[in-house]
Amino acid sequence: MIRRHPMPFGAQPTPDGTRFRLWAPDAPRLDLCLGEKRLPMAAAGEGWWERTEPGAGPGTRYGYSLGEGPVFPDPASRFNPDDVHGLSQVIDPGAYPWTDQGWRGRPWHEAVVYELHVGTFTPEGSFAAAAEKLDYLAELGVTAVELMPVADFPGRCNWGYDGVLPFAPDAAYGSPDELKALVDAAHSRNLMMLLDVVYNHFGPEGNYLHLYARHFFSDRRHTPWGAAVNFDGPDSETVRQFFIHNALYWLEEFRFDGLRLDSVHAIHDDSSPDILEDIAAAVAAGPGKERHVHLVLENDRNATRYLGPEGYAAQWNDDFHHAVHVLLTGEADGYYADFADSPGRHLGRCLAEGFAWQGEPSPYRGGEKRGEPSAHLPPIRFVPFLQNHDQVGNRAFGERLSALAHAQAVEAATAALLLAPSVPLLFMGEEFGAATPFLFFCDFGPDLAAAVTAGRRKEFARFARFADPEARQRIPDPAAADTFLGSKLDWSFLEQPERWGRLDFHRQLLALRRREIVPRLAGMAGHAGAWRPLGPAAVEAEWRLGDGSRLVLQLNLGAEPTPAEEPVGRAIFAYPDNTAGALPPWSARCFLGEGNTP
Repeated sequence: MIRRHPMPFGAQPTPDGTRFRLWAPDAPRLDLCLGEKRLPMAAAGEGWWERTEPGAGPGTRYGYSLGEGPVFPDPASRFNPDDVHGLSQVIDPGAYPWTDQGWRGRPWHEAVVYELHVGTFTPEGSFAAAAEKLDYLAELGVTAVELMPVADFPGRCNWGYDGVLPFAPDAAYGSPDELKALVDAAHSRNLMMLLDVVYNHFGPEGNYLHLYARHFFSDRRHTPWGAAVNFDGPDSETVRQFFIHNALYWLEEFRFDGLRLDSVHAIHDDSSPDILEDIAAAVAAGPGKERHVHLVLENDRNATRYLGPEGYAAQWNDDFHHAVHVLLTGEADGYYADFADSPGRHLGRCLAEGFAWQGEPSPYRGGEKRGEPSAHLPPIRFVPFLQNHDQVGNRAFGERLSALAHAQAVEAATAALLLAPSVPLLFMGEEFGAATPFLFFCDFGPDLAAAVTAGRRKEFARFARFADPEARQRIPDPAAADTFLGSKLDWSFLEQPERWGRLDFHRQLLALRRREIVPRLAGMAGHAGAWRPLGPAAVEAEWRLGDGSRLVLQLNLGAEPTPAEEPVGRAIFAYPDNTAGALPPWSARCFLGEGNTP
């Protein structure tokens, strides 16, 4: 079966050859570069240039130039085999022989998300190697695999958030067909595939758009990464279409089951509808009409207005992570300061209502109000986690939670994560207690690499333990090869039977979730949760599920026991085993009241 997404730009094979089309409104002239040949392109109006070349079939390397100037790649390149400064390659999007004709996706309430970085998930760091782990993931009990961004970035390694060619899978991971094969193989195992995409900025190296399309960026607004993308200024319609087509491209041509949009709080757009609404509408009118497609946001503003069945399926819930992290580690630096006063209260609110911060003034943000009311939304609109790439990798030494907290405390928190009715996320290796760190790494040119290293270390100067410059010098260099290599998962960890306990624990919890909880989530409404404190670090949360049954979770993340009466209902889980009466330190238990049990 042929899957392709037609685009108004880029290299598009046609019966007459390949049509090359580029929006370059600031270009006085534009040439198509094929090897040593420079062929003039024709102005097509409103800043567009195009040319159809009969001999330039799939596999042809090409680029563009502004007359005699340097050759640069296509910003809509489907593949750049020689990295972001090299030539683009014509790809036939219909060449891959898909085998998933019957795949229609899975409903969102069935999702258990597993986030991974392709380059560090396996020793090989490739799409093909990741495909070899799909049986393991299916047996674990996850139902959705989320790839950190794969759009072409500079150098041999990167988290993916410095991509500059949003349509081109990075060649370090493999070819477009190898990525399609990964998605195809996942579908054959009943696994959804999600992709992290970055629409708020371009990376600092390899972005040539400013040479010929200045209005691709705003001269009025900025982000932490530089000039903001122009979503609402002059000539913004073409910019908007670039990203709308990008979303549709990944969903239609690569058959991804959903997208996670990175840091949308850094997108500036005063249009109505705004770009987030336009993307959601285009997806709903396109691939969303044929199968389950799920859009997920990361939004530090805790905005809830985008969430719903006609918009975005869910939003990452940093508040849950921060509350649990404070309870388990006692850390109160940075954004954890907003949770340090009463982490148990914040956790209870997250469990029952979604966000902890729903419009209250945030001390960490200087009193600025953060968030919108969220209790009216069903729990599946929120994606909580104990770890993810940011919360591990943005630490100076990339420590995982298992290196920072008592093992029993981590397991009690894991039970809460996986048995609550929200959609949980695991970060690669978390399920077996991986000891390897996940560090910040990149591979820029020498000058930029030195600046990034210095900037990275300067970021930590405000933390007490890094106030000494010598302490900051011990922070791993993001540009060093060992930083990247040291972040690769060590799968030999699982060759030791004594290490299987954490993995078995996750498998059992996910089997319990699949058997007892997921079938009851469909149709779950908002205002379904309530909570009460049981102690400084202990809470009880309960939810009315979609079938009318009642789920109760009792959780103690403190080092002292706390009194707790067992609720009416069937006990479906207890950690430690056979816990009854008072909640011991670092414990969790779960009860299910069938039918309309009050």
